[in-house]
Amino acid sequence: MTYIAKPKFVHPGLKKNSVGFTHRDYEGRISTLCAGCGHDSISAALIETFFELDIQPHRVAKFSGIGCSSKTPDYFLGQSHGFNSVHGRMPSVLTGANLANRDLIYIGVSGDGDSASIGLGQFAHCVRRGLNMTYICENNGVYGLTKGQFSATADKGSRSKTAVNNDQPIDLVGMALLLGATYVGRSFSGDKKQLVPLLKGAILHKGMAVIDIVSPCVQFNNSPQSTKSYDFVREHNDAVNRIDFIVPRAEIKADYEPGTITEVRQHDGSILRLNKLDPAYDPHDRSKAMAYLQERHAAGEVVTGLLYIEENADDLHHHLNTAKTPLNQLNEKALCPGSAKLAALNDEYR
Repeated sequence: MTYIAKPKFVHPGLKKNSVGFTHRDYEGRISTLCAGCGHDSISAALIETFFELDIQPHRVAKFSGIGCSSKTPDYFLGQSHGFNSVHGRMPSVLTGANLANRDLIYIGVSGDGDSASIGLGQFAHCVRRGLNMTYICENNGVYGLTKGQFSATADKGSRSKTAVNNDQPIDLVGMALLLGATYVGRSFSGDKKQLVPLLKGAILHKGMAVIDIVSPCVQFNNSPQSTKSYDFVREHNDAVNRIDFIVPRAEIKADYEPGTITEVRQHDGSILRLNKLDPAYDPHDRSKAMAYLQERHAAGEVVTGLLYIEENADDLHHHLNTAKTPLNQLNEKALCPGSAKLAALNDEYR
């Protein structure tokens, strides 16, 4: 396998963010995906997101499973922590790391095969437990690495060169809402203006954030009949809100188009400002969000934007009352408090 390294030279005039990093510092290795792959656009959006949020790369831990999507963590945040797990098992590996060290920012990158097929059970339990993470599904409706078989998110009636899909598709956004995710969004890999602020909000959200990103496979699933194609999403995109992410620092000015504006304050004080395109849509109502998704799907539309948010959500650490200190920083006294503590603990279960 030939490895092409990026040049280490960095122009001294490159713009730096408030923590002293340039845009290049958030990049990874050169992508080996097909030219024009939507996954590369998502990697570019993540690079832009972390640069603009002024997050130091070493504070991030990124996890993935198997598939084209799970290769992408190698293409962004090369200076961060990373672990490539086995097919469909990314959530359990990330859960263990998260419970051991709550101080890191956790990103799980998966695909429709990795999440909706072999990893469906792991996805479901990860969501319902309320892990503090951003779960990104790069959704193209096919198995790209194994040459284009249908995945579990492929549309019923989809046609390939060799088969027709007769199965109903799994909607990961609908499942995330049903299972209790506290930040749910959908976007399109070709819409960076919507995707970047949606990612920013997810990363700073305390709780389980799920973003389903329609990411066309240029090789196997970009036909006019596919709802995962570039043309279909552009022509049938129903964006429920226009998103602008605001970090409470110096004043930020922006010129908004006419529309109703809703501000959502997150746990850390950051604000998601939503310019509602559909005046009847409320991102705070879980049941209405689920009904709206079904309604627009029946009309042949792909709903994008921030679909649901629970502003004061709790996470798994809160539910389990875990230690605030990362496990690798606990000393012997904390780990071995003595026989009296053990006896008291046992008495609680008698």
